[in-house]
Amino acid sequence: MTNPLLSIAREAILLESAALLQMAANLNESFEQAAQEIHNSGGRLVVSGIGKSAIIAQKIVATFNSTGTPSLFMHAADAIHGDLGMVQPGDIVLLISKSGESPEIKALVPLIKKAPFRLIGITGQPDSFLAKESDHVLNTWVEKEVCPHNLAPTTSTTAQLVMGDALAICLMHLSGFTGNDFARFHPGGNLGKRLSLLAGDLAAEHEQPRVLPSASLKAVIVEITEKRLGVTAVVDEKDAVIGIITDGDLRRMLEKRDDIRNIQASEIMSPHPKTISPNALAAQALEEMRAHDISQLIVAENGQYRGIVHLHDLIKEGII
Repeated sequence: MTNPLLSIAREAILLESAALLQMAANLNESFEQAAQEIHNSGGRLVVSGIGKSAIIAQKIVATFNSTGTPSLFMHAADAIHGDLGMVQPGDIVLLISKSGESPEIKALVPLIKKAPFRLIGITGQPDSFLAKESDHVLNTWVEKEVCPHNLAPTTSTTAQLVMGDALAICLMHLSGFTGNDFARFHPGGNLGKRLSLLAGDLAAEHEQPRVLPSASLKAVIVEITEKRLGVTAVVDEKDAVIGIITDGDLRRMLEKRDDIRNIQASEIMSPHPKTISPNALAAQALEEMRAHDISQLIVAENGQYRGIVHLHDLIKEGII
């Protein structure tokens, strides 16, 4: 039997998806002009709204700030009681309103225009007061809310949020905003680590197991055991990486050999091991491990041994 709640949820998602497709089709030159003007302004983007639109405005501000567009939130009701003073010359105001006709919007718009500040409107009514007074209009018209009574802002607020995301992405493109820029704004938490933690940082936290190719089997086992990484690098006299020996290599060797008294590291090692630069992101180390189905990766710089990154490091740091 079909769960009626799942059917309702699926219908809501599909209806909102259809509304977004229609919104994409409605995009016009006004969007491009708005993006270019924000990019060229040299000021901040002041985002405002009332009610649910104000909540969407706050999220949009957070997105803009984290992607390189300096922004701040100004509540439309507070703006007409003094907060409009936070808007400075060169700033652009982005005002969000589904109807474009609410009393607070009608009171605020003339003040913005008088200042004068450039005004961009995000509204679901292209013929509204806000739309007519805006320098650029971003159309978020939706046929209906998914609320069964067509009352609670649902589809309309989704459209506002997505329009804000689209604008933020275009501004990232215009400014050439990179992953390194993103990392500078997100230094904390797991996201920050994924964007800033380097393979060399992890390798530096451990012992650096290494043996010469002439090392005995006992020396190899002792090195792997003492350094507790389940692996050792095989290096030459100049510390250049020439191979790797893992716990698995030892087990496979024991399965094949009866006489192990004179075995040397060079007979056990896997030559030409996978390596990663100490300046590569730890997240890239994870991608390499997954691609080659391995749990350790040698860190090397110009062929010189710098240490080991282990899968457990990545788990501990929240990279996975």
